[in-house]
Amino acid sequence: MPEEDKEKEAPKKKSPALEKIIPVLIILSIGLAFMVGTLWQKVQSLEKGVSAPQVTTGTSGSGGGNAAAPAPATNGKLPEAQASKIPAVSDDDHVRGSKDAKLLLIEYSDYQCPFCQRFHPTTQQALDEYGDDLALVYRHFPLDSIHPNARPAALASECAAELAGNDGFWAFTDAVFKDQTKLNNLTSYATEVGLSSSAFQACIDSDKHEDRVESDYQEGLAAGVTGTPGSFLVNQKGEAWFVPGAVPFESLKVIIDEALKS
Repeated sequence: MPEEDKEKEAPKKKSPALEKIIPVLIILSIGLAFMVGTLWQKVQSLEKGVSAPQVTTGTSGSGGGNAAAPAPATNGKLPEAQASKIPAVSDDDHVRGSKDAKLLLIEYSDYQCPFCQRFHPTTQQALDEYGDDLALVYRHFPLDSIHPNARPAALASECAAELAGNDGFWAFTDAVFKDQTKLNNLTSYATEVGLSSSAFQACIDSDKHEDRVESDYQEGLAAGVTGTPGSFLVNQKGEAWFVPGAVPFESLKVIIDEALKS
């Protein structure tokens, strides 16, 4: 075989520069995959209401603050010190049922959260099952970093309450969780529940309820809420049970029965 043919058949050597770059690219690929996986898990945990060891607090809109609030480790009865951090229900709260019921289900929720939408009919099922023994309390916990429409919807719900009282608030809330696809057109919900769209929009534009929504959020953080829905069952003794995420009715029922017997 001619010498020139042997040269054509010989394998080409990789350049030294390429040999140095390939390991770096492999390491970068592994690191990127890890970061994507971690971010995905964080989003899922926030939406499911799964607790973390601690959460960095501060104004949710600005991301400021460095204080860490302890979070409930799991579902079940909370220590007295932790239960005392849950703000007592007042006349300013949005309550479905009587605030003097034997048991209060206090839900910190986000109008754009798909797991909150899933949990909403479960709370209604619980109210139907337990009647006057149970009441639902809705408090705002908008996850601004992943749900940009949650806080505007929370402000809009307060406008519904301003215009039509407690019934208006719950009608708006039911409408949102029935169909979250219209969150970029909040006045459509107002029309659906019979509110004046012009008065509703004027209230939204005023931003008059920002402090109320932020107060709910900060109090939720202090109580140990780290994601949505994050709920507490509180009996008349002040004892509290943590309910993390959109648990099915059967699981919620177990905790309710325990709290009522305590």
